[in-house]
Amino acid sequence: MENIACNGSGNSQTSFYLTGIPSLQKSLFLPVFLIFLLLYLLILVGNALILVAVVAERSLHKPMYFFLINLSALDILFTTTTVPKMLSLLLLGDRFLSFPACFLQMYLFHSFSCSEAFILVVMAYDRYVAICRPLHYPVHMTPQTNTALAASAWITALLLPIPAVIQTSQMAFDNIAYIYHCFCDHLAVVQASCSDTTPQTLMGFCIAMVVSFLPLLLVLLSYARILSSVLRINSKEGRSKAFSTCSSHLLVVGTYYSSIAIAYVAYRADLPVDFHIMGNVVYAILTPVLNPLIYTLRNKDVKSAITKMMCHQDPKSIGKP
Repeated sequence: MENIACNGSGNSQTSFYLTGIPSLQKSLFLPVFLIFLLLYLLILVGNALILVAVVAERSLHKPMYFFLINLSALDILFTTTTVPKMLSLLLLGDRFLSFPACFLQMYLFHSFSCSEAFILVVMAYDRYVAICRPLHYPVHMTPQTNTALAASAWITALLLPIPAVIQTSQMAFDNIAYIYHCFCDHLAVVQASCSDTTPQTLMGFCIAMVVSFLPLLLVLLSYARILSSVLRINSKEGRSKAFSTCSSHLLVVGTYYSSIAIAYVAYRADLPVDFHIMGNVVYAILTPVLNPLIYTLRNKDVKSAITKMMCHQDPKSIGKP
């Protein structure tokens, strides 16, 4: 691929111009802004409620809920890296990002995305131990082990995007680089470069496949073992109770990978750039919005803790998950 003539290079003098959704009419900016603002507030309030409820309610101080508050914290951080800038773009027309700000946003967006995939794997492992090895659960899932598992997920995810971000930052860019996106996604930034984009596109694709499919494979293996154990339970009530402990996590996993599939299809299909952008926006917002709804509607423990906290009433008995 022949390089395009370029007046600048990958340095702090480059400014990135976010096009947003190119075909979105200006008359729709305010309605779209209000929709995104509402979704962002739902994400903040919903996940914050789960965080406070789990920390405040002693009966929820269990491994399952320890990993849940990690997921809720991730959802808040994940959306905060991108949504405020999208809101500023829609309301104020603030389309420029400095070179450091763009690459910081890119790094945090992909780091938190990886963290979510890894935390979902840890949660699947927790359910596997609880159902398949119930007698060993208190021994295996100690507070020290839980902390180590969560820390490993966070640290691995924070390290994984660094090579791609550093190499992308060394590509050549014009003094004003146009990014066809609402935020600094890796592929969109690579495509804004004057350099040969093939190596970075391939690297980003390979990392995305590893981060997407390896955790999914581990989750599926965990649930294959869980299903095998549950089907060996003689009573229908026992099987139903075992499945109910996994239902919220399964719904979250399904939502997360559905949003990835939407983003992937939007990118790979021969569609206008608007669909590519909207696919990534759905990925950035859908799961963080639905996670608190799933856990407050499907999980009686979390629902009871939040109700108790909101109503300031005497606690009702909170059942097992």
